[in-house]
Amino acid sequence: MSLKISIDAMGGDHGPKVVIPAAISALKQFPDVSLILVGDQDVIRTHLQQHNAVENDRLIIHHASQQVEMDESPATALRRKKDSSMRVAINLVKDGSAAACVSAGNTGALMAIARFVLKTLPGIERPAIVSALPTEKGHTYVLDLGANIDSSAEHLVQFAVMGSVLAELVDGIKNPTIGLLNIGEEEIKGNERVKETARLLAETDLNYHGFVEGDGLYRGEVDVLVCDGFVGNVALKASEGVVHMISHFLRQSFKRNIFTKIAGLIATPVLKHFKDQLDPRNHNGANLIGLQGIVIKSHGGTDAMGFANAIKIAIIEAEHDVPKNISKHLESLLEGQVT
Repeated sequence: MSLKISIDAMGGDHGPKVVIPAAISALKQFPDVSLILVGDQDVIRTHLQQHNAVENDRLIIHHASQQVEMDESPATALRRKKDSSMRVAINLVKDGSAAACVSAGNTGALMAIARFVLKTLPGIERPAIVSALPTEKGHTYVLDLGANIDSSAEHLVQFAVMGSVLAELVDGIKNPTIGLLNIGEEEIKGNERVKETARLLAETDLNYHGFVEGDGLYRGEVDVLVCDGFVGNVALKASEGVVHMISHFLRQSFKRNIFTKIAGLIATPVLKHFKDQLDPRNHNGANLIGLQGIVIKSHGGTDAMGFANAIKIAIIEAEHDVPKNISKHLESLLEGQVT
């Protein structure tokens, strides 16, 4: 029996234009996986025809009459869009028809609907957004990246637990190192919430490394980096901006004159490797971790390659049954802690 993943085909800045080719690509890469395309069936079929594809037992269409707009409020999407492609795709995870859901839609609406439909795991008060960001040593799981902007010390400890289990399950890292994002490595640095979180983490059985400054993330100092959603989202967006800026300056530098253009041609293989390592599409797909089901958030403006990577992450996490294993490890890892 193949693994089934539900796809919000209408979400994101580009909707089916990106989702359909991404789905076709993912099916080629994962022959034991089936995808359920949720959305307007006529629109989906039109886009399938454009790619010489048709509905079959591995590419299933599930009609939904509504869609959540990118600027729609989470409350409106939750109350008035009960037959939206986003809601129906999450419902399929809830009733067991799909092992995971992927959407590029409105982040706030996705979190609100997913939390309402799937509920949080026992012992977890708030879900978090977690993604693996590239580092000098591979990648680091960072959470929260924007789901919560007023997390307490206890919430941050819960994020650390979930990140630790994710790193152990997906990457096979035994006893992953946990860092706490701060403005300095010294114990006297940071606000009271960060200091309290550090104290609580030191009392757990987690492999707590200590404070990590922003540049330590990309050096790969820890396997999991914990922060409040406001801080995490700013760090993420700033990092994306730096990548674009570096790429811009490189292009401009190689276009200066005939000699720099020749140098650029010679350096093409190196530049391509550099681009691939930092290409955000290769790291697209964030987990709404802490729910009783797997929901993967794709960047709204990504292309087919990026969305296909988000589907890949959903498949990997479904194969490892991340929510079940977080729940399994949560009680022992949080023993003696305030939750």
